[in-house]
Amino acid sequence: MTDRTGVHYAPLERQFGRILTPFEEFIHRQTASGFLLMAAAVLALIIANSALAPAYEHMLHLPVGLTLGNWSINYSLHHWVNDGLMALFFFVVGLELKREILVGELASLRRAALPVIAALGGMLIPAFIYYLINPAGTAAHGWAIPMATDIAFAVGALVILAARVPKALITFLVALAIADDLGAVLVIAIFYTDKIVLEALLAAAGIIVLLIGLNLGGVRRILPYFLLAVPLWYALLLSGVHPTLAGVIGAFTIPAWPRYEPKYFTQRNRELLAQFEASLEADPNIVTNDALRAAVHSIERATQKVMAPLQRLEHIWHLPVAFLVIPIFALFNAGIHLDFSNMGATLSSPVLIGVAAGLVLGKFIGIVLFCGIALKLKIAALPEGTSFSQIAGVALLAGIGFTMSIFIAQLAFPNNPELVLQAKMGIFIASLISGLSGFAWLWIAGGKRS
Repeated sequence: MTDRTGVHYAPLERQFGRILTPFEEFIHRQTASGFLLMAAAVLALIIANSALAPAYEHMLHLPVGLTLGNWSINYSLHHWVNDGLMALFFFVVGLELKREILVGELASLRRAALPVIAALGGMLIPAFIYYLINPAGTAAHGWAIPMATDIAFAVGALVILAARVPKALITFLVALAIADDLGAVLVIAIFYTDKIVLEALLAAAGIIVLLIGLNLGGVRRILPYFLLAVPLWYALLLSGVHPTLAGVIGAFTIPAWPRYEPKYFTQRNRELLAQFEASLEADPNIVTNDALRAAVHSIERATQKVMAPLQRLEHIWHLPVAFLVIPIFALFNAGIHLDFSNMGATLSSPVLIGVAAGLVLGKFIGIVLFCGIALKLKIAALPEGTSFSQIAGVALLAGIGFTMSIFIAQLAFPNNPELVLQAKMGIFIASLISGLSGFAWLWIAGGKRS
């Protein structure tokens, strides 16, 4: 069916539109991914402490493999989620990092100074507090767990307060969390690699050279990068370096500049639209008019060339990662069995206390202290329209350390489920305290600009 404007509608399209439009608006809100992540975590907790717990454990350890002739790769479903699916999360993190470094909040030394300094304090002090509580033994390996901030939860909480806080404060938190992610990626690469297989590492290095070559050669099609990123992931898996880092490395090789400048794109589109209009006279039906289709394909290619591949990929992958990858990760990793008969020992464990104290106290002290010193020395300046009190509120929100903290906990204690359980409990408790206290602080400080 065609209306008077020349727009075609399928028989039920208008009805579906009325249903889908509110849903689409919801999933594009920045807070939506945080709510979905929370729902997945709560669902995992409920399942792990219900009659479905055995089925849940069976799902985690379900073997999944791929075999081609004599070659095979076999891991549990839990392993595939943490080492495979999470590579996509790190890919999006890498895209965001590269964009911020090139043209975002981390591009200018003056703009980047305060969030980077804040992130540094928010990593060093939590790690120091954890290490004070767990100075030796296996537990000491978890020192990096409280270093990470969960950007989805923290920014989601701040966006809810958008009417009471300046927009620059949200930008500050995003820049801080991205700098924090970069620090976490470096920590994983340097400190959580057990052993190195030199041959596999050299193969990975060769693939990285090829990826850089594609970038320098002006290749802007995505497929060649993907075809090299998959063997890069496998080479890193064999090398001993955590394979999810292939996502960050691959993202950093994606071209950040478009083929066409906007002015040239405008000129080119005018020419193509003129060809399109001229072809209409012969046959207005695009299904049967080859010239019309050719003009449309040319316009489509031109549209792709005016957007940088990095920008296009970040747009494409943001929603699948936020609404599929991260909730799946939460579902597979947040399901901890709460043994109330042994709850006292768990809550008093040094790992739980170290993680919780590091996230709640360490993040707050580290960010406030380092920002205060930077402002006192005039190395950096407060974001426009913000107060130091609001920076302190953001420091509390930064103690929400869900996704990356749980991920690091799995790496820190790979063969010790009891310590992983204690670390996860500490992360949950700290994230709840930090989220509620940060929200309350910023709500109260909302009207202040001192």
